[in-house]
Amino acid sequence: MRDSARLVVFVAASFAASALILGAASPPVIAEEKAAQAQLEPLEILTATGAHAFEVEVARSESERARGLMFRRSLPQDRGMLFLFESERPIAMWMKNTYVSLDMVFVSRNGRVRSIARGAVPMSESIIPSGGPVYAVIELAAGAADAIGLSVGDQVRHPGFER
Repeated sequence: MRDSARLVVFVAASFAASALILGAASPPVIAEEKAAQAQLEPLEILTATGAHAFEVEVARSESERARGLMFRRSLPQDRGMLFLFESERPIAMWMKNTYVSLDMVFVSRNGRVRSIARGAVPMSESIIPSGGPVYAVIELAAGAADAIGLSVGDQVRHPGFER
């Protein structure tokens, strides 16, 4: 084999090995979604139509809240993200770098739904306000709030809320 052919084979093998070592075979977004799914917590929303179970990722730190569901390409109807804050206060959300439409549920410290923003527009930088002080925000796939008959005053059950 000529030296130039050996060099091409060597370079190609090196790139293939590097891709496997660095995880290029699994895109970062997919790897992030798999890691998040491993840390799902149960959350229940009680509406006039009954109890509705969801599995949520919980964003407790500032960096987790800042990242939220950004860069996700899908969100199953029974999944979501719960953003917990240190205290009740007005909260503003947005959809920057978020590819899926979401329903945002703004919740008080005692787990009562205070307001709902349905069908937030993907990738929008428009501000979505809570409409008053809240302790948490739940992001669900768009349409989930209507599907379960969610209304202001409904109860959310999760260990993050006081009873």
